[in-house]
Amino acid sequence: MILNIRVDHKTADISKMERSSQKLESVFNNIYEKYPVQEYLKINTCNRAEIYLVLGECSIENLQCDDFVVETEDNAMEHLLRLSSGLESMILGEDQILGQIKDAQKRSVKEGCCGEVLNTIFIKAIHVGQVVRKKTKINEGSLSIGSAAVELAESVHGDLKCKKVLVIGAGKMGTLVAKALVEKNLKAIVVANRTHDRAVELARELGGSAIHFDKLDEAMRDADVVISATGAPHPILTYQKVKEVVPSHIISKMVMVDIANPRDIEEDVSKLGVKLFNIDDLRDIAKRSREMRETEASDAEDIVKNEMKLLKRSLKHLEVEPIISNIRITAENIRLNETQKAFKMLGDMNGNEKIVDDLTKVVVERIFYDVIKNLKEAAENDEKNVIEAAETIFSRKSWL
Repeated sequence: MILNIRVDHKTADISKMERSSQKLESVFNNIYEKYPVQEYLKINTCNRAEIYLVLGECSIENLQCDDFVVETEDNAMEHLLRLSSGLESMILGEDQILGQIKDAQKRSVKEGCCGEVLNTIFIKAIHVGQVVRKKTKINEGSLSIGSAAVELAESVHGDLKCKKVLVIGAGKMGTLVAKALVEKNLKAIVVANRTHDRAVELARELGGSAIHFDKLDEAMRDADVVISATGAPHPILTYQKVKEVVPSHIISKMVMVDIANPRDIEEDVSKLGVKLFNIDDLRDIAKRSREMRETEASDAEDIVKNEMKLLKRSLKHLEVEPIISNIRITAENIRLNETQKAFKMLGDMNGNEKIVDDLTKVVVERIFYDVIKNLKEAAENDEKNVIEAAETIFSRKSWL
């Protein structure tokens, strides 16, 4: 059974998402203890937390997942294909999710928890995401979360030209923000990151400056806009800290945009007079972006539906892959043994061994071509009796 459990921007605001993201790990641990988990893969971004699992034969009727969307089999797989295509993103068609899916798949493979089934599904999802972006214009001129954050700041200040902006966090999301800011002809961009070398690297790319995290207070006093996108597990800008650091005559003119999950900036900071935005405030921008790309989204939907059929066929083929592999391995062993015997009997072949070797390969491939093709079709049509018969006929002991 293929199982997807998730919480995202469609079903939760940022507060609920923070709580549910933490709870999801407990749900996963409970499933891992009680159910036959064969494979699993986790995806975490600023506006979603998801787990994909492959379970052995079992019933999940009593699965406790009240705060989450739970989907199985085709629905779970189709969601992933839509996700990789940008159809499930807050900013329709954004490209970052495809990279995040690739990273999650690589990490899961490295950790040894992504097996044959999930690997097949995720490779297909990555392929679909690439095809959608190649064959449609769903991502043409699209916003990223980073550029949407900049747009929020502009909604208050208007043109950001000659403004000083502090970017906290030099990871992928902070990088998106910074790159979106470069086009605004700012007076200054300052990058703060716990790993100072990364802040220096990003600042160099952008023509800005980098600071150590212990200089954050000083940088905040001088900033018109603060955009925070770290991976910290708790707020780094609290009500008390901001109150102590930023003078009252400056704070009323300051804009803060928090695109982290969990949040970097305490909600109460807004009580100080700061114009504070978070992921929830991106929804209006996302709506406008979506309306502009409805036609492209429809084309992407068609691609997903067609690729979904191919994915289901591939997964069916996995059921008979052990039989097919056995046929190929055994047939190849027989071919090699018999070819070597023939070489000895024929004696000197004047360098024509390759011709004979290639001939035997073609003969074996032709003999088993229809057998393998029929086995795959039997899997696609759920013809269990045919598969069971093939398992018996092509067991190694019976035809060696």
